[in-house]
Amino acid sequence: INSLSSLISDDPDKAELFLDEMSKVYRYLLRNNEDNLITLRMELDFIHSYFHLLKTRYGDGIELNLNIPERLMDRSIPPLTLQILIENAVKHNVILKDHPLKMEIIPGKDDKLLVSNNLQRKNTRVISNKVGLENIAAKYRLMNQPEIEISENENMFCVIVPLI
Repeated sequence: INSLSSLISDDPDKAELFLDEMSKVYRYLLRNNEDNLITLRMELDFIHSYFHLLKTRYGDGIELNLNIPERLMDRSIPPLTLQILIENAVKHNVILKDHPLKMEIIPGKDDKLLVSNNLQRKNTRVISNKVGLENIAAKYRLMNQPEIEISENENMFCVIVPLI
């Protein structure tokens, strides 16, 4: 809302587009958070709107590469899975124009998604109780689905998410 507020006087056209995307985000949250599963296509439509809000706020400091083949679009995923992973990347990493946070969502083996970001840890430790990752893992466990896989090295953080 702070981003929208500053855009209203600086760039009304951009503010209108931001408000449209923000409306889509909230509509999705209200409609789909109680569902067990949603199509990957619907989740990615939501991610486009959510990322638009982030891009408006962080500009060239943030990038998202989405490269999902059409054959996976009707597979399912728990709602907000991708949003939580993107939100975690933003929460835990420095976002700078000269050193952008680069996130990627691409297909992996066995119809899984790889959601990764470069690591640019914040100097001040962000308190993390890993609730977001645990919530995603718990959703998969409750549906008797394969576990999510989490890996990290000095340059990259990656979560592998099964498609259902």
